[in-house]
Amino acid sequence: MRASSVLIRDAELGGHENGGGRIVDVRLSDGIVAGVGCLTPLPGEVVLDARGGALLPGLHDHHIHLFALAAAGESIRCGPPDVIDEHGLAACLQNAPGQGWIRGIGYHEHVAGDMDRAWLDRHCPDRPVRIQHRGGRRWIVNSAGLALLMAAGDAPPPGVDVARGHIDDADAWLRQRLSATFPDLAATSAVLASYGVTGLTEMTPSNDGHAIDYLASQQANGALLQQVLLAGRADMPFAGSMEVRPILTKIHLHEARLPPFGDICRTIADSHDSGRPVAVHCVTRTELVFTLAALGEAGVLAGDRIEHASVAPDELVAQMMALGIQVVTQPNFIRERGDAYLRDVEPDDLPFLYRCAGLTRAGLVLAGGTDAPFGHADPWAAMQAAVERRTMAGAVVGVEERLSPEDALGLFLARGEALGTGRHVGTGVPADLCLLRAPWSKARAHLCSDLVRATIRAGALIFQRVDEAPF
Repeated sequence: MRASSVLIRDAELGGHENGGGRIVDVRLSDGIVAGVGCLTPLPGEVVLDARGGALLPGLHDHHIHLFALAAAGESIRCGPPDVIDEHGLAACLQNAPGQGWIRGIGYHEHVAGDMDRAWLDRHCPDRPVRIQHRGGRRWIVNSAGLALLMAAGDAPPPGVDVARGHIDDADAWLRQRLSATFPDLAATSAVLASYGVTGLTEMTPSNDGHAIDYLASQQANGALLQQVLLAGRADMPFAGSMEVRPILTKIHLHEARLPPFGDICRTIADSHDSGRPVAVHCVTRTELVFTLAALGEAGVLAGDRIEHASVAPDELVAQMMALGIQVVTQPNFIRERGDAYLRDVEPDDLPFLYRCAGLTRAGLVLAGGTDAPFGHADPWAAMQAAVERRTMAGAVVGVEERLSPEDALGLFLARGEALGTGRHVGTGVPADLCLLRAPWSKARAHLCSDLVRATIRAGALIFQRVDEAPF
């Protein structure tokens, strides 16, 4: 729905901020909130009845991989909870529909151990196969697939282990060999809109000018409904628009292959010299120690971020606070991967997994992302995980890290380019809104995406629940 002026009647405003919302009318005009109060419809104005439901700012997912999420829709799930052992994985591959490449995602060693080319050749020798580890950095390829990738005859780049069929941190090479194009984003964007998401921060390290241009084209043709901010390559262009805007240099560390310390210091300093903060991937204690030392050496720029901070003991939290570093966390992993963490993570690290309340108590700026498709894309499930801290089997991980429903919601209400600044619904702000089916006092009891009745982006209705009476 696009209209020059929209009036939302009887919406609850501010219930998530102070526990006592007020019922008001909200006028949207030319993409902004033009008025709040007791308002009379204007001639020809579209009127939406909120029925007392909470009206929130649209959600912003601060760490997502949009292109990979769209591609995941055409991929086979190769890890828990969909596949739990090697017999199940072999059956999935052997029964994969279609012809040509089989693309799998979400693999974890609990399924078939340290899987390699030989394992794939035994179970699926007749079609090319590539399976992505759930961490996102490794692809495992069978011999048929490797033959296609190596057909050009030149030497593969570092990170390609031909003998084992492992391709590590070589996505650009893989895309070039597959002649891969960016996926259409319409279906994925529509699903995100159904969650109340109006903004995204795309965190793929290889993002460049081509990614910026493609996102802009998808917005222009109506396929992409959200505003998108980007992290990416150090040489990613600065050019963009208010709707598609590069903001961060992404540094993706791997503990087993950390770069020379001087190199990462230079990367950070160069990014800062250009006016761009860095976002550093840290999923182990060692990666976080290394990153904080580099930031201490190179200096910190406002907006520098740690992505994940998966293991953050108190002494490293204190260092982050002293440096003024922000953190984007994924509490959904406590639910989605918590049972595996309880089996595999060192006992000394368990209390510090994907911390929430401990980081905010220390004074750190904290925001939330889903890391989809490596996590589930539903931010409401991530919020509820932050409130409960329960694994899928029901175990509690880090009870002292629980957040209130209000603070969990706040993880997804920060401004994408300024995590320390929350967003609100008020006169003069962008009309990016999420309308719930219930007042906040009821919604807070269980945070789930079924609560979302409608999503509005720049004053336009981009989602409405089909089981609700139309506005």
